[in-house]
Amino acid sequence: MSPILRPEHLLAAVLSSTEDGLLTFALDGAIHTWSRGAEHLYGYSEAEIAGQPLARLLPVSEAPTYEGLLRAAIKGEFPHCQNTERLRKDGRVVRVAVNHLPIRNESGEITAILERAHTFSCPVGDTAPEAQLRFLAEQMPLALWTTDQNLRITSNWGAGLQAARIQPGELVGRSVFAYLKCQDPHSAPIAQHYDALRGTSSRFEYKRNSRVLEIHLEPLRSETGEIIGCIGAGLDITERKKSEERIRHQATHDALTGLANYREFLDTLEQEVRRAERSNRSFAVLLLDLDDLKRVNDRLGHLAGNRSLQRLAEVIKQQCRSTDLAARYGGDEFAVLLLDADSGMGRLTAGRVVSALRNEQEEPALTVSIGSSAYPDDGRTTQELLEVADQRLYQRKRTSRTNGTAAR
Repeated sequence: MSPILRPEHLLAAVLSSTEDGLLTFALDGAIHTWSRGAEHLYGYSEAEIAGQPLARLLPVSEAPTYEGLLRAAIKGEFPHCQNTERLRKDGRVVRVAVNHLPIRNESGEITAILERAHTFSCPVGDTAPEAQLRFLAEQMPLALWTTDQNLRITSNWGAGLQAARIQPGELVGRSVFAYLKCQDPHSAPIAQHYDALRGTSSRFEYKRNSRVLEIHLEPLRSETGEIIGCIGAGLDITERKKSEERIRHQATHDALTGLANYREFLDTLEQEVRRAERSNRSFAVLLLDLDDLKRVNDRLGHLAGNRSLQRLAEVIKQQCRSTDLAARYGGDEFAVLLLDADSGMGRLTAGRVVSALRNEQEEPALTVSIGSSAYPDDGRTTQELLEVADQRLYQRKRTSRTNGTAAR
């Protein structure tokens, strides 16, 4: 009667016969079995490595990938094949292609992982350091390229090309002009490539196809120091720029109304004063005060009060031009900077805001008191312009209370 070949016997036979580095590890990362090929590949005997974590074979840079593999394996989803690096017992790094297969129990649950690894063969002419450098460059989150003196691309590589669906070497032979679809030698980044050919390094931001790249260009030199082309690196910083813009917006805008805040308004007003001094152009300032906000809060609650502030902010934005700056000045006060405007345009805009509020159907009905000033008729400094507008605002508010209606 033939003996029954159990799975563990078959696995033991495979581990002892294959030249590939075969090992199994549990979902907590502990190595269970170790082949002769693994001993030859990594330098550890089975007695030395059994029970040790797989992380012992990993360079620091591969730790996140390893942790992700274990998490995915627990869910039953993990990459079956990948190129990676492993550490030998002597500290050397080996570049390997690994395949992963799940080991399941009788219920079909994954209980361990079988890993099969074999080394890469280096391209002809590559020394070990050159192969290592090529391997690292291909994984860098950058778009890297070189050109000749005619700005024809001589190489391109780097993982940063993946977002643009460009394969390593795909651009070789094309000119920078053709790739960018631009023949203007003075436009970015062509001008910076010419600077590199003249020996000047540059670092700048460049927007292409809704993405923002941070580009660093250097002259490419021969062994004798002669400039033979350019070498460039581009890092996609789109998400970073969006994050910076969100942070800046939060720092310069009022969360409730979405308008600019007090600090942003004052900074912009001061800049406009300096610009007007140079250009002799006029501009206008409006200060607005929402009437009886305290009464709304007391009678209807603070949510209704907040909604009243939002309604006034919406009306201000609707009645102003895109070039104007509207801001929540503080509490129930608002301000508007009307660029390239005179006192007449200031009064006209104020009138539109008052009329728009009067025509709203939403309750409670809102009214607003507005004071205006204009550069240079009412002042030539930020303080003078704000003081005049503030005086006129409270003069109209007093008139409004006397007449029982909001004055225009």
